[in-house]
Order: sequence, then structure tokens, then C-alpha cells
Amino acid sequence: MEKIYLGDAGPKVSPAVYGFYRWHDDAATESVSMEKIVGLCLELGINTFDHADTYGSSRCEEMFGQLIRKKSFKREDLVLFTKCGLRVPGPDQPEVRVKHYNTSAQHIQRSVENSLRRLNTDYIDIFLLDHLDPISNLEETAIALEQLLKSGKARSIGVANFSVFQHQLLASYMHTPIVTHHLELNLLNTSALDNGQVDYIKQRYMRPLASAPVASGQIVSGTDERAVRVRKKLQEFAQKYNVDLESVAAAWLIKLGALPLIGTKEEQRIRNIADAFNINLDHQDWYELYIASRGEMPG
Repeated sequence: MEKIYLGDAGPKVSPAVYGFYRWHDDAATESVSMEKIVGLCLELGINTFDHADTYGSSRCEEMFGQLIRKKSFKREDLVLFTKCGLRVPGPDQPEVRVKHYNTSAQHIQRSVENSLRRLNTDYIDIFLLDHLDPISNLEETAIALEQLLKSGKARSIGVANFSVFQHQLLASYMHTPIVTHHLELNLLNTSALDNGQVDYIKQRYMRPLASAPVASGQIVSGTDERAVRVRKKLQEFAQKYNVDLESVAAAWLIKLGALPLIGTKEEQRIRNIADAFNINLDHQDWYELYIASRGEMPG
């Protein structure tokens, strides 16, 4: 895959990203599979990996850092994302009583230091703020993000799961451009396209990171009316383009300018999404899929 700029002010990344958002904390069995999956991604030209301080109860970052330590691959050949903001109760965080957001300067600084240590790296290519805590001091939050850039601990700043107004709000406090927005977007969840999030991302000369590009497998196995309707249309186009229907679903996102954020551990499904980049989806085919998702054409 030819590397592309994530945004007008962003770094070059692979046009598909692998994320560990569906990984759990069974480290004994997953350390080997992580090496295999990372190797597969690199083979397919995917060199960009998305982490968070909560994925796998923080074990995903640690396992990935072990691969770097083993020299399974070179750090300079990778683009690494990580994020913080969402706090989830778990055995590794006894102080967290309830799921909540924390985007305070103190939490950002502590989380980044821990992520750098776990990932066995000196810098994060893109650090993302996951949700926006309405009771954190936003000016202090913005200063903490700018300090990450000045110190070299992060090279770019992004956001995840922000509304348009939250995105605008944080950007108004920042001197440095935000380079991407990580959100859920697929043919069974087009809310980011319908509510203006995608439009605002493009207005800021960025590309959206689309998590759950095949709707966590529901595009293939979902039984509700919308899933069945979309799958029927995808099957039609899968025959037309001679590919798997998941490839068509990912091609729909790519045509929109989004980067699919792969979360599956299944090799064939990873390959299906990679194959989407070989599809030149027809303009009206894109709209037929959008209409199948919505049930009607808006406007």
C-alpha cells in the first residue's frame, strides 16, 4: 500500500490502520497471535497501528512493546497511535469505580508516560484524546497536549469520538492543528456521515479513521432488517467486482475518504479489507449502498 498523508498537517500513514480495540487481556495466548497479525499487516503494507491505554487492560501496548524489544520489526518502520481519556473499571485500575472520561492535564501526562514505557518507544506518532471530559479544565488540557508536541513525546495530536462542537472547541484552544478523528463509521452506522462529523473533518483537511469498518462482523451475520438489506446489496456488488462482500463494504468507506481501522483477528477478514484498495467503486454503486443502509435517499 502506498503511504498517504493523514491530513494537511498530519504524518504519512498506511491507508488502512490496524487497531487493538477488540483485544482482551489474555496475554498468555495472545502474545503469539499479535506477532503473527502484526507480521501479516506489514506483509500487506499496513504499518500503522492504533493503541489505547485501556486496550486489553493495558496489556496490548505492553505486548506490542515486547515485539519491538525482540526486534521483530523496526520502530522507524511503524506509525503508532495511542490514546487516553476513557476510564473503565478493571482489576488493573482499582481506583476507577465507574466508567467515565478524564482528559485532565495530569491524566494525559501520566497516561502518555505509561504508554511510552509499555510500547518501548521514545515517541508516539499520533496521540489521540478519547472523548472530551466536560469537567476537565480545557485550557490545561490543551497546554498538556501542546507540551507533548514540544517535548517530542508525541508528534501529532488527534481526537476520538468527539462531536463536531467538541472538536471545534478543543481546536479553538490549540495552537497546533488536530490531524485526525477516530470514530465509528460503516454501512450499518452512518451517523458520522449524517450528523456532520465527516464534513467537519474534511473541512479541517483531515481524513477520518473509521473503526468497525464491517460493523463488527454484523455486515456478514446481522439479522436485523438494515443488515439484511445492506448485505443483499453488498452480495450483488461482490459478484460484480469479484471480491468478498467485506471488501466492498470497506471500499465504500475508502471512496468516502476514510481510513478503515481494522479490528478483527481473523486473517482472511484482514485480507478482505486490504483487498478493498483494489476496487474502484462506481459512483452510483456507492449511492446504492448508502440508500440500502438508510432505506431511502436523504434530501
